[in-house]
Amino acid sequence: MKCKTLKLALLISSVLVVNPLLAIDQVKIDSHRLKIISVDNLKFKDMDKDGKLTPYEDWRLTPLERAKDLLARMSLEEKAGMMMHGNARSLNDELGHGDKYNLDQISELVLKDKVNSLITRLEVNPKDFAEQNNQLQQIAESDRLSIPLTISVDPRNTFYYANEATSKSGFSQWPGTLGMAAIGSEKDINQYGDIIRQEYRSLGVTQALSPMADLGTEPRWARFEGTFGENPQLSKKMVRGYISGMQNGKEGLNSQSVAAVVKHWVGYGAAEDGLDSHSAYGKYALFTKKDSLKEHIIPFTGAFEVNVAAIMPTYSILKKAELNNHKIEQVGGGFNQYLLKDLLRGTYKFKGIIMSDWNITKDCNEVCVNGTPAGVAPKAEGMPWGVESLTVEERFIKAIQAGVQQFGGVSDSSVIVSAVKNKKLNEKLIDDSVLAILVQKFALGQFENPYIDSTKASNFVGNPDFQKIADLAQFNSLVLLENKQNILPLKSNSKVYLYGFLPEAKNLLKDKVNIVDNLDQADVVVARINAPYEQNHKSYFFGLKHHEGSLAFPANDKDITFITQASQKHPVVVTVYLDRPAVLTPLKNNANAIVANFGVKDDVLFERLFSNKSYIAKMPFALPDSMESVAKQASDLPNDMQAMYPFGYGLTN
Repeated sequence: MKCKTLKLALLISSVLVVNPLLAIDQVKIDSHRLKIISVDNLKFKDMDKDGKLTPYEDWRLTPLERAKDLLARMSLEEKAGMMMHGNARSLNDELGHGDKYNLDQISELVLKDKVNSLITRLEVNPKDFAEQNNQLQQIAESDRLSIPLTISVDPRNTFYYANEATSKSGFSQWPGTLGMAAIGSEKDINQYGDIIRQEYRSLGVTQALSPMADLGTEPRWARFEGTFGENPQLSKKMVRGYISGMQNGKEGLNSQSVAAVVKHWVGYGAAEDGLDSHSAYGKYALFTKKDSLKEHIIPFTGAFEVNVAAIMPTYSILKKAELNNHKIEQVGGGFNQYLLKDLLRGTYKFKGIIMSDWNITKDCNEVCVNGTPAGVAPKAEGMPWGVESLTVEERFIKAIQAGVQQFGGVSDSSVIVSAVKNKKLNEKLIDDSVLAILVQKFALGQFENPYIDSTKASNFVGNPDFQKIADLAQFNSLVLLENKQNILPLKSNSKVYLYGFLPEAKNLLKDKVNIVDNLDQADVVVARINAPYEQNHKSYFFGLKHHEGSLAFPANDKDITFITQASQKHPVVVTVYLDRPAVLTPLKNNANAIVANFGVKDDVLFERLFSNKSYIAKMPFALPDSMESVAKQASDLPNDMQAMYPFGYGLTN
């Protein structure tokens, strides 16, 4: 009898533990405008303002249960607005660059247009950043259903030399993704993603428009810099590690995650002639070999293994691409049903959100095709590649039917509303999209606590402990390409002449480096230079920004001229920033040492140059021996180029 009583007691105890509605701890909730409801001695936010606890307000329920309840309460206009991912506009820029949000315009976006996801491009210190993001959440909280905003961001943690914008917001500064790939450690890239996640969350950012899983198979490509290089397996490992760090684990989203949006499905890196598909002149990715697209898919499988939250299709038309005997439709990725439904959903069982890249439904007008007239500042135009002849409504319909669930860079959802009301679009497709978006919002814990403590943000973002780890990554990411006569490490008492450094470098390094102002007095010259590039499309918005064209230094290049002349009398150490591969023949011929960098601060650079430690980084892509070899390689194939320094190259000392 005692045994039966004991078993019954244990059974009741186990039920109390397992049942999430019994003996549950209060979740932290924060509201600036809403009333708090008490039920069963627990507190909940009255988000629909009816004085009762409705299921979507009940944090004890699952994200899916809550999302289904909220979806049923939303109007068609509210649902369509949730499929928009707009720009958080600033006072001086509709794209959002600047130091203050335009709260009037954002209020209209959120309250009138029902846009509920915004990318922030604010350039301001962490405390102000957090305070202004709180202001945006207050706007959302005042709306009918108080659905919190998803605030997203493009990468902010890459160190760019001589670029004040990289440090204005205080983020920890790391080498670029190519540098992390040069280190090649999944553990390190996971820590990188985890630290960035913590910084984002401390500012109220819950979605990262990264990483780029694109394979850098075309060395001239203008966006090569954002990749993990040309090797499919290395890229896969880096993508997997980054996302599991960003999302706080491998099992999907939780209340401490930042939702990662992996980009750009798929084949973007095979850019024809290296020209980028942000612009009409670069709309094609060229495929030369049947099934070569499989190589470009491999990095994305790393994202799928750790349950990435969302994926962004490429702008590009996959020219001549064929996969598994299927000839791919000649439209951009956001309109391509085979890529999104058959391949992504069908073959790879992707369960997350499909978010389009920016402005794919907008028109590409004459300026978009031919460039802006002289004297007129270029503006961002539409990128409806392959569907230019369709109307805006037809583009929305085609993209949604292909599988797109949210549209980047647009905020007018009236086209979707009209298409549904006119029976041109099945409302179930809208409901499925919105449900997926809501589930992720609930999983991220945004409904309970969308606000952050702005006073803590300034002490947390880019804090010394984070930056120490980031500096170590910069140190470890440097690739030693040449070291003739063992010029490195430099002797501690060497008289150093600096070339290509910022004026403030002398003051920064004065206690670490014996700097001389007269070249004739120097024991060694240390030069900072950038990889060569051309800008042949300055009349286009993105062409004005992108590095395109030749990878070889032009004749009479001032940096090469200096290095050549200086090397006649002095040993020369060159560090070259590689945002793309480069033909380094003149450096190989004239420099005593060549160190490839992917973003490194002056103090970290010289710590490396003076250090006796072995170099550990290896090239994540090949450096060509000539432009002739570049011209012969295929844009879609990795490791097919005759190289001066092949993939994986790197001296240890």
